[in-house]
Amino acid sequence: MSDALEHLIDWRYWRDGDVVRVLDLARRVKHRRGAYQGHMQGHSLVMLFQKTSTRTRVSFEAGMTELGGHAINLDWRATNFTLTKISYETRYLSRNAALIMARLKSNEALLEMVEAATVPVINGCCNLYHPCQALADMLTIAEDRGTTRGAKLTYIGAYNNVVNSLVSISAPLGVHLTLVCPIREQAAIDESSRQRLLQLGQLSETLDVKAAAASADYVYTDTWLDMEFFGDPAFADEKQRRTALMAPYQINAQLMAGSNAKIMHDMPIHPGYEIAEELVECDASIIYDQAENRLDAQKAIILHLHRKLI
Repeated sequence: MSDALEHLIDWRYWRDGDVVRVLDLARRVKHRRGAYQGHMQGHSLVMLFQKTSTRTRVSFEAGMTELGGHAINLDWRATNFTLTKISYETRYLSRNAALIMARLKSNEALLEMVEAATVPVINGCCNLYHPCQALADMLTIAEDRGTTRGAKLTYIGAYNNVVNSLVSISAPLGVHLTLVCPIREQAAIDESSRQRLLQLGQLSETLDVKAAAASADYVYTDTWLDMEFFGDPAFADEKQRRTALMAPYQINAQLMAGSNAKIMHDMPIHPGYEIAEELVECDASIIYDQAENRLDAQKAIILHLHRKLI
């Protein structure tokens, strides 16, 4: 491992071996939580939220507490990030914290923070990537079947930030990913990661949703419209358009009939849209396990970036 400052923008920027190691660390932390108490004693994590959050906020704050450290929550709208350059405020935060976790609306703003930071920056979600969620997803699969290698994961929904990070993390972890993505906007696709997974033979793309679900070990869905726009009246027309387009791809009993796949969703859930309500807590659902695993995934990221690997 290099002594150079390391950030988590997305898994595509990490060495494959480090991705494998951080997943292994997440599994150790999950089963030996007591062994890692105190590893962040005397250190603080600044959490900056421009986007709303439940799981990212709770898992990072609880994670730092359980590791013996402290988390500082900052709402973007209540800070001076709204008044000045991102780089200036980031330089200041770096003088007060061991790490910065930023959940921002744009990848460009995140990269500006990374450029200015003198401590590791963790991408808590942006318009292009959601790496913390992808690690929790892989932790869920590894815990369910013992390993990620050889797992068949089908994602059904819009090609978005979650997909980009699933694509990039699947390569080093040996997951075969099938994408059923009727909504594909080129600007939202990380083509470099997609091409790598294709070349490895680990990526399939289809609109035959029934066949994709039938052959999967795990079926995964996400919101059809970015979470901050879902309830915004200004995006009502786009919501209606996407709903009409995506309705045949809803995860429901008819789709899952004959499939032995476990059901995944990164939350928040919009029942009646991307997933039928009765499937959220059905026997095949591992959605809450997946959400719980955000905690140990975040801990592993914190420990790795702060050079506290055991």
